[in-house]
Amino acid sequence: MRTIIITGMVSLLCALFGTPVAIRILKRRGYGQPIRVEGPKTHETKRGTPTMGGAVIVLASLVGYVIGHVTTSDAMTVSGVLVLMLMTGLGLVGFIDDFIKIYRQTSVGLRSGAKLAGQAVVGAIFAVEVLQHPNGFAITPADASLSFLRDFGPTIGVLPFVIWVVILIAGFSNAVNLTDGLDGLATGATVQVLAAYVLIGIWQERNDCSNFLAPPCYSVRDPLDMAVVAAAVLGACFGFLWWNAPKAEIFMGDTGSLALGGVLAGLAICTKTQLLLLLLGGLFVIITLSVIIQVASFKTTGKRVFKMSPLHHHFEMIGWSDTTIVIRFWLICGLCIALGLGLFYAEWLQT
Repeated sequence: MRTIIITGMVSLLCALFGTPVAIRILKRRGYGQPIRVEGPKTHETKRGTPTMGGAVIVLASLVGYVIGHVTTSDAMTVSGVLVLMLMTGLGLVGFIDDFIKIYRQTSVGLRSGAKLAGQAVVGAIFAVEVLQHPNGFAITPADASLSFLRDFGPTIGVLPFVIWVVILIAGFSNAVNLTDGLDGLATGATVQVLAAYVLIGIWQERNDCSNFLAPPCYSVRDPLDMAVVAAAVLGACFGFLWWNAPKAEIFMGDTGSLALGGVLAGLAICTKTQLLLLLLGGLFVIITLSVIIQVASFKTTGKRVFKMSPLHHHFEMIGWSDTTIVIRFWLICGLCIALGLGLFYAEWLQT
């Protein structure tokens, strides 16, 4: 528990005091955010705001994780390192995308195929590695199975599992990316989901099968370190949100959104709650579905369901203020998490 608290605090302080330093550096170099031409006109005032702030979140998370473990003498785990490597790898893909946008001064960075290829490579390496590295109880960071509250059904095989993990990682990293359209929206929503994973990791540790051999126990390799990883990124997001809240002084860019989506997927895979993530991260799913519905409707009927997608831009177009949208979407995110955690705990009420 001390590791969780120290890690979260160190990450928070690193991001809180590191972000203004990043803002000054990015402003000095002219690394400002290009704005979509077809986007809401109110976004024109955001042109030139420093971007790539997600690098601060990634670095603060890594520093917090290392210092937290060194301070308490707790050993770092394979699961924790793999999830942070996934976050860092996807952050690098996003950084390249952001840099191209800034260099060309356009809202289009990496081609969609190139970005997806980068996500697939990072995701596939992660998927293969989580099936390795058994501990003393022969438990690996993940099994080649689908999971909801825990693994269920027969194993699906290594190749199908790798494909499924790549889809989950790419899907969630892009979902967070789509959500990152208003100041603080994606960061605040991610904070809530990460808080849920801190609780899940602690609960799984308290009811680990190696300590508590009973039917509802969890066969998870490193549950407590998953809580530490979640706390590290949570603290970094909190510190960054201080500067990213409306009116944002810095944007996380694809560097941050891809990294955060990746860490959420990684936590879900290593805590064996893959499908539960779709509920905990329900806001990201809803916003992604709005884009899918909009594109499908326009291509099949020539008509748009929303005035603009993703969904938060639709509400901008009908006159809602940015702050109203962000707060209401945070509330929706909180409701999704409450339902997800309720289902997670309800399993124990039946025992």
